[in-house]
Amino acid sequence: MDYAPIIEKKRQLLTELDAKISAPGFYDDNKAAAEVMREHTRARKVLEDWETFTTAKKNLVDNQEIAKGDDEELAEMAAEEIPELEALIEKLDGEIQYALLPRDPSEDRDAIVEIRAGTGGDEASLFAGELFKMYQSYSESRSWKVEVLEVSESDVGGMKDATFRVAGDEVFRFLKYESGVHRVQRVPATETQGRIHTSTATVAVLPEAEEVDVELRPEDLKIEACRASGPGGQGVNTTDSAVQIWHHPTGLYVKCKEGRSQAQNKERALQILRAKILEHRTNEENAKYSEQRRNLIGSGGREEKIRTYNFPQGRITDHRIGHSVFSMDAVFAGDINEFTEKLQAAEMAEKLKDAGITDSDEE
Repeated sequence: MDYAPIIEKKRQLLTELDAKISAPGFYDDNKAAAEVMREHTRARKVLEDWETFTTAKKNLVDNQEIAKGDDEELAEMAAEEIPELEALIEKLDGEIQYALLPRDPSEDRDAIVEIRAGTGGDEASLFAGELFKMYQSYSESRSWKVEVLEVSESDVGGMKDATFRVAGDEVFRFLKYESGVHRVQRVPATETQGRIHTSTATVAVLPEAEEVDVELRPEDLKIEACRASGPGGQGVNTTDSAVQIWHHPTGLYVKCKEGRSQAQNKERALQILRAKILEHRTNEENAKYSEQRRNLIGSGGREEKIRTYNFPQGRITDHRIGHSVFSMDAVFAGDINEFTEKLQAAEMAEKLKDAGITDSDEE
């Protein structure tokens, strides 16, 4: 594919953004300034990747020639570098293609993640707790920050449900593929006859919404303070610090009790509510996507079975792309990168197709 014309446009864009950033009063509007800075970072990274990409391609050609030469020592050294250069070129080619495609504005956002135990009773709650720890570890590996907003623990040490915020670089871009029904097949610790049980947990990953994205009118809300219940110490059981909010136009309901004060719980509840309303709007937009893309990547709907964790066979299968791995311990320790990369590649291939970009465009 000939990237040169698009790369030249990125260079022009970077020059324009540099001028905006240098202009007086640039930081007067913090939101607008932040968006320009994000766009500047993306454009600069594309150009840096492009320079590395073109250099790697030139070095590959040079090494291939040297590897055919008469100097055995140089030929051996050049041949050893060829696989590394080929892998780098393939990786950067994918990154550049992704960066040049029309961008989902939600991909730069932080995320609100909800995990709920599904069918399976206590075993489902234990599985939900394991998924929570998995995403915590994955977030740590990417230097993201996790803030627990709401959690309801089960009697056996698992989680009935949990809501948490993940903040960092391109959080929603990488976490969005986790939305859907996760299914586990294993022998529960409480099973005396060794029978395999199937349990589920539901994950919803929502792009975090800002106040400018979703206007919450007072007349559309019913806000009530209520008594928090469950474990959590003296204060949580003796004060009316929990807050529940109903949004009349959508029928959405949110309750928060983990904060130390009613004001903090109200702020968190509104934060979650905005994300849910934004998700509601996004789902309406997703209905316009091509049927093939919905089938390939999935709608991200909470009812859609996306992945099965089969413990007896040590296999985890993502049903959207038909890909399996046999690294159960690593995945539950937070290494979900292989699934994410495969899903991103599948989505990018579909976007390229939608954009009318095929292999025939290559030089």
